[in-house]
Amino acid sequence: MKTMKGYVSKIRVLKMSKIPLVRFSLNEVNCLISAHSLSFLADVDEGMQVVVAGEFNDRKQFVVRKYSVIGKTKIMIEFEAMKKDLSFR
Repeated sequence: MKTMKGYVSKIRVLKMSKIPLVRFSLNEVNCLISAHSLSFLADVDEGMQVVVAGEFNDRKQFVVRKYSVIGKTKIMIEFEAMKKDLSFR
């Protein structure tokens, strides 16, 4: 299994089903994620730094098996903003 670290861009949902297929770019490398795609969509936004582990397929796309966000996830950032907004009321 190979690992890559970089900044996420161009997040797109390719196939909407019970387990969606999500495509994104990581430092100009095309990546696909299916196994944890719903969690990925909740955790990651464009411009965030992540580490991914997986393998390249025949089309030279990196198929992600595991990922980890470096720093705060999207849900954490939104929760803190909501908490801060509620504390001002």
